[in-house]
Amino acid sequence: MLLRSHLNFFISTRLQTRLRQALTMSLKTIAVCNESELQDGQMKQVDFEEAGKVVLYRLNGTIHATSAFCTHYGAPLAKGVLTADGRVVCPWHGACFSVCTGDIEDAPAPAAIHSFKAVVADGKINVTADPSLTLKSNMNRSPKLLSTGVAGSGKSVVIIGGGSATFHAIESLREHGYSGNITVLSQEKHAPIDRTKLSKALITDSSKLEWRTAADLKIKYGTTLRTGVTVTSVDTSSKLVVFDGGKESISYETLILAMGGTPRRLPIPGSDLENVYTFRSIEDSKRVDAAAQEGKRMVVIGSSFIGMELVVAVAKRGLASIDVIGMEEHPFQNVLGKEVGQGLQKYHESQGVKFHMGTQVEKIIPSESDPSLAAGVVVNGQTLPADFIIMGVGVAPATEFLKQSGFQLEKDGGIKVDQYLKVQGQDNVYAVGDIAWYPQQRTGENRRVEHWNVAGNHGRAVGKTIAGDPQPFAKVPVFWSAQGQQLRYCGLGANYDDVIIHGDPGEMKFIAYYVHRGEVVAVSSMQNDPVVSKASELLRLGLMPSAAELREGKNLLSVDISTASAKPRVESV
Repeated sequence: MLLRSHLNFFISTRLQTRLRQALTMSLKTIAVCNESELQDGQMKQVDFEEAGKVVLYRLNGTIHATSAFCTHYGAPLAKGVLTADGRVVCPWHGACFSVCTGDIEDAPAPAAIHSFKAVVADGKINVTADPSLTLKSNMNRSPKLLSTGVAGSGKSVVIIGGGSATFHAIESLREHGYSGNITVLSQEKHAPIDRTKLSKALITDSSKLEWRTAADLKIKYGTTLRTGVTVTSVDTSSKLVVFDGGKESISYETLILAMGGTPRRLPIPGSDLENVYTFRSIEDSKRVDAAAQEGKRMVVIGSSFIGMELVVAVAKRGLASIDVIGMEEHPFQNVLGKEVGQGLQKYHESQGVKFHMGTQVEKIIPSESDPSLAAGVVVNGQTLPADFIIMGVGVAPATEFLKQSGFQLEKDGGIKVDQYLKVQGQDNVYAVGDIAWYPQQRTGENRRVEHWNVAGNHGRAVGKTIAGDPQPFAKVPVFWSAQGQQLRYCGLGANYDDVIIHGDPGEMKFIAYYVHRGEVVAVSSMQNDPVVSKASELLRLGLMPSAAELREGKNLLSVDISTASAKPRVESV
């Protein structure tokens, strides 16, 4: 036994030595640019060998180097935003990384970026890297997991739900050293997916959207994924989660509630007919994809993001008609304002979409030939013919099963949590994502925010807290939407009382600042990257220019948050 132990140690040591040698042999040091080309607070993309790319950053005299592309959708990081506290923000969707380590700072990044050694010699910046890691095809860096949970520790986390918050919670738990068992109970039949692509591209194959496979979750993260599971109750006194109608249960030490939302249906006649679809899952995407064929007629009830993204997704399929019904004067008006909504409506009308705004649906009428199917939607006494109908009227927190489990729910079904996302009055129970009413960073008021990146950042914060490093949640909400051009948005503008517009929403090129009581609380844009990424950092740091300054034409991109002189203001947050 002793001989075998010594032999295994010898083999392991030799293997590690050979791996280190191979890694060293693959490294190359290249002078990528003159030192004078990179000033304090700047970043610059440079070539590395023939096809490689590296981004250089200069912060307070120190030069850092990373791979060049965001691991979310591959955006060039050099076109993003750099901050004096060492963050680089993607120009597209708000993902953020540490320029010092490459580690994830903010969702929706699913993986870290590579970090390389950078030194100055003879007036040149020299970067040492494995050339293969500078290629866009290798932009993802394997996570630095402090624990895989394989050995077990007697502790256990159970997560109810299988979305963005769940994926990021698993990553964060292991990255920060949590060694207990992790079990996921998900109603869906697959591992966590990039759900945002469903309404934007009508993808129907879950394997093309999974962030990690079930096998990866098991082998690399020590996580057991139970799919197709319906949780029926939680016994908080015994710390048990009961599912599948009481047939099974599982105990927990810590519970994360991450169920997300359930699409609403209007309480009108005909809303339950077979070809009246809501939209959230792969199965929903399959149904809409099959229905949206050339020559078919689509009616969309609801003029906000999910419904309008589906309109864009099917617009080039040659449908006979697309009708959109909304309660507002213009689509998106409550969130984006009248002028932006009007501009987006103009674009969609140019693509053949017909709007029926300022109205409510009276009923959905069945087909005479098949009463199980809808044939049209009645609005203002007029029947809009339909081969299929999308009901995009929002979601409700998927918390119905908690009502009999001792949880106090808000009027809308959400759950109030503290700054650590811990459920009030419960022992070691957290609520994240669409269901969580959480306190806002600067005002302290509680809000429930249904954004993909909020759920992801909730998961990352809770994972760190449970692993032993309490992380109060203080992220700025970010979302995006495909509307002919890419719409970006950050902040919380629900109660805006004024909108400052730079540019022309009718031309799909603008910046909109949402003002509440003289203070800018949110920003949206089209074709003005990285303005929203910069705005999200200014909101985080409390350095957003005043409404008066913006009316006078101040440019957000001119506000210094990256140089040494800005560092005291940035790090005081």
